[in-house]
Amino acid sequence: MPFPRLLLAGASFRDRSLASLGAMLGIAITGAVCFMIPLPVASLPLLVAPMGASAVLVFAVPASPLAQPWSVIGGNVISAFVGLLAGHLIPSLPLAAGVGVGGAIFIMSLTRCLHPPGGAAALTAVLGGPLVAATGYGFPIVPVAANSLVLVLAGLIFHRVSGHSYPHRSVPVAGHQPPPATIIPHPEDIDRALEDLGETFDVSREDLDLIFRQVEVHAERRRRAETVGRPAR
Repeated sequence: MPFPRLLLAGASFRDRSLASLGAMLGIAITGAVCFMIPLPVASLPLLVAPMGASAVLVFAVPASPLAQPWSVIGGNVISAFVGLLAGHLIPSLPLAAGVGVGGAIFIMSLTRCLHPPGGAAALTAVLGGPLVAATGYGFPIVPVAANSLVLVLAGLIFHRVSGHSYPHRSVPVAGHQPPPATIIPHPEDIDRALEDLGETFDVSREDLDLIFRQVEVHAERRRRAETVGRPAR
């Protein structure tokens, strides 16, 4: 059954239930595996808070460009490094926090690994105080990179079992193969439409193309049904 439209397009109770289960397992496995890694500082957290936000993306919206493996690993690690650098170079804590998060967004954008929890990773590196500072520049590796890598591996296994593609590919999942559409938009048309709207959307051009093709199929079915006077399926 579909969830309310204000939640997520295409969401269903089954998908949300699986996402909750996946996040639970993913975070538990990440914590358990990272517990076995020797830490550079004894009291350093084994599991950092941004992983909770990363788990939401990896397990709840695995089709999002922001949830792909490079986005999770690269975004978190790069952001943590930028945050550390800002914290070391800028004496003012509020300014360092702002520069850390803003710089992380900029570098993630350049390296094509934009990941919202990366902002939290950068902020954690700035606000971590002596505990994070004691690691030198090791914090982005342990625990951030270790957490991110294990979480992504958990996501790969979980989505293979649950039937979703991860890393995401712009093809229908099993059992949802659509028939060919009668009108196929050109990718350049999608690019121009996005430019006209002037907004950034959390969906890839390839997925938009797939959605448009399927919309055209249903629009054609509805047109034919209306022509013969019976409801479309």
